[in-house]
Amino acid sequence: MQEKLDDLAGRRKDAHNAGSQRSIDRQHEKGKMLARERIDYFLDDGSFHELDLLARHRAQASGLEERPYTDGVITGWGTVDGRKVFVFSQDFTVFGGALGEVFAEKIHKLMDLSLKVGAPLIGLNDGAGARIQEGVVSLASYGGIFHRNVRASGVVPQISVVLGPCAGGAVYSPAMTDFIFMVRETSHMFITGPDVVKTVTGEDVTLEELGGAMSHASKSGVASFVADDEKSCLDDVRFLLSFLPANNLEEPPAEDCTDDPNRDCPELRDILPASPNLPYDMADVVRTCIDDGEFFEYFPHFAKSIICGFGRIDGRPVGVVGNQPKVLAGVLDIESAEKAARFVRTCDAFNIPLITFVDVPGFLPGVDQEYGGIIRHGAKLLYAYCEATVPRISVITRKAYGGAYVVMDSKSIGSDLAFAWPTAELAVMGPQGAVEIVYRRELQQAGDPATRRSELVADYTEKYANPYAAAERGYIDDVIDPADTRRKLVAGLRMLSTKREELPRRKHGNVPL
Repeated sequence: MQEKLDDLAGRRKDAHNAGSQRSIDRQHEKGKMLARERIDYFLDDGSFHELDLLARHRAQASGLEERPYTDGVITGWGTVDGRKVFVFSQDFTVFGGALGEVFAEKIHKLMDLSLKVGAPLIGLNDGAGARIQEGVVSLASYGGIFHRNVRASGVVPQISVVLGPCAGGAVYSPAMTDFIFMVRETSHMFITGPDVVKTVTGEDVTLEELGGAMSHASKSGVASFVADDEKSCLDDVRFLLSFLPANNLEEPPAEDCTDDPNRDCPELRDILPASPNLPYDMADVVRTCIDDGEFFEYFPHFAKSIICGFGRIDGRPVGVVGNQPKVLAGVLDIESAEKAARFVRTCDAFNIPLITFVDVPGFLPGVDQEYGGIIRHGAKLLYAYCEATVPRISVITRKAYGGAYVVMDSKSIGSDLAFAWPTAELAVMGPQGAVEIVYRRELQQAGDPATRRSELVADYTEKYANPYAAAERGYIDDVIDPADTRRKLVAGLRMLSTKREELPRRKHGNVPL
């Protein structure tokens, strides 16, 4: 037996040192952690249970004579803050982290287990794409991953952490997961690299400009979160998991509330500027209302005219959406509608209640927006809210104009509770525009058009730019003192905690993609 045990120990040692020393040194020189170092840092101490440690490729006929154990990816399960998760970590020191048949089979097995037992799947990506020597087998193996990504979508949280290169077909698995994390300077995602772009289009572009973390966080809308280094990135993933349930049949994890649920928010009485045309920071409103001001913003660098993110109210996770008056006056445009729609659907999939703060003057006008499909993209957000069955509460702080008001979780599309501050303005459009349309002929005939326009604007503002007409008809459940906002949210969420609502039986809805 001892001989057998010694043989096993030798094999396990080889597997734990599968990459060459040269490859290990190069990884560290780039400021990157090794695949096992990442797992050890990310998971709770001593909680990792590895699968397929001794797996090796069987593609010798393709010219791959070297057969290191693990085949370039480490897979298994462990815990984060005591909660079960499944994780795979691509090993760049073995075949450059390139995916082959056995590499993919290990990930397939892990994804199947994750779905069977209902626990989050976290992928630590650092690989060179498909293993060229294995040809079409590699491509088919990617297909197996993509298929499982879709099967698991909305069932278990799927999180992709890009910690190195992720190119070609390999980018589509992260793209179908719920969240993508990247690291500045070391993470790169692209379909075709800078050299191919130069050859085909003649464009000169650097690796960082084409597929770097900030490019995808601010321009393409691919990267949900960006960190300055790998450890900060993995810390952020752990923090995100604290808001998410293990699967779609569980409730998000509650914590003891350290912030008084009955706390007043008197600062909200003074947060709005004197003029309705001046901006303020909606993030300040959000942080004032949630527990301990702790707000984890989603896509903070992309579509900044709307803010989305996770927080807690009364110790329970909530998803927050709010128009941002600091950017483009808080209008809805193509990017902001798409960003918010995906966030709303993610929260709904994982039983996270939605709080919506409304201050929206409308949709962004312009030829580019119309040609770019603002109708189609705006409909995504409308669809997402209409489809959501989680508890939904909206708070109108100031402007709520036109179709954009309806889209921002209005009572008419299913919001469970709708509150408004006394400063709320619910109307088809702003006073200036309304007067120009309704009183066009009168203004043309007036002896002093400017004075008459001012009078009409003042009259319109007094009659319509307030929440009371909507409150009379029940479109607003209550007009509240801003200082009471947190208390109202706490009470509303407690009341809605037993909400049950089911959608009609169907294969799936047809989202206006």
